[in-house]
Amino acid sequence: MLIDFTNLFNSDNEIINIDTVINLDDFEYSTYKPLKNGVKVKGRAYSKADVVYLELNISFDFFGICDRCADEFKKNYSFDIEKLVVSHLENEEDDENYIIVENNELNLDDYLYQEIQLFLPHKMLCNDDCKGLCTKCGANLNYEKCDCKQDVDPRMEALLQLLDD
Repeated sequence: MLIDFTNLFNSDNEIINIDTVINLDDFEYSTYKPLKNGVKVKGRAYSKADVVYLELNISFDFFGICDRCADEFKKNYSFDIEKLVVSHLENEEDDENYIIVENNELNLDDYLYQEIQLFLPHKMLCNDDCKGLCTKCGANLNYEKCDCKQDVDPRMEALLQLLDD
């Protein structure tokens, strides 16, 4: 989806309302494609005092695989974007607060692809207290207990012998 900011840069009182679902089936996270239902985008672009603003709410369902227990899961994510839109930037040190558009147009699909990549955590978990898999027998510790004896640090073995007595 292309958004044309020409009228807004020319100080027009126009407001561009955005309410769409963007298909990002080609979005890759790790080794899989987790965005199956599209990305819902709501917001607006407007000009105020010769400054162009873009305010968006992004929400999507993430279908993933837990990095600890390898279970499949679904999580709902939502985040907001509030940026200033400019056609060029003199000092590029503060570019995280700005969106630089070429030819007064922004390809929203490409922009959201990048923003979602930055938003997602590096380690994806089915839930915050996921116990993972047993390193010896491979049992999923979220559903079952295993009877495997945990390895003891050799430096602590002498202390454990005191507890056995």
